[in-house]
Amino acid sequence: MERIEDCISFLINKAAQGVAKRTRETLSSFNVTPAQYAVLWVLWEREGLSAADIAARLRLDSATTTGLIDRLESAGFVERRCHPSDRRVYCLHPTSEGLALQAPLESAMDELNDSIASELGSDTAILWEALAKIGNIQTSPQNSDI
Repeated sequence: MERIEDCISFLINKAAQGVAKRTRETLSSFNVTPAQYAVLWVLWEREGLSAADIAARLRLDSATTTGLIDRLESAGFVERRCHPSDRRVYCLHPTSEGLALQAPLESAMDELNDSIASELGSDTAILWEALAKIGNIQTSPQNSDI
């Protein structure tokens, strides 16, 4: 390497910082952070998951997940309910307020994804695939058409 800008770690970090900033700005009017959005997304997909289920899906530690759920519950976006067969476990469900956020948040994030894809042009699908590979993330078939 001749410059730090030639280092993959530096480039990925700076790209992540830029996307994270744009994501925070996009979600701020909804009073949701990017990590909270991810938790909501998982619950919109499948209600009734435990905190451990969400942590595993999002690859977060339990303390981080608990904090996210606490803040989402305080904001009125999710609620904890006792598991029907194990009182030690809570199932998480979006509230009506949390469900009402789904369409506007999905629209806002679709616009952000489209904006970034537009900036990348014909390299978009290749980059999305490469990022998923680096992160060891399974993508859905629909993501291959980004």
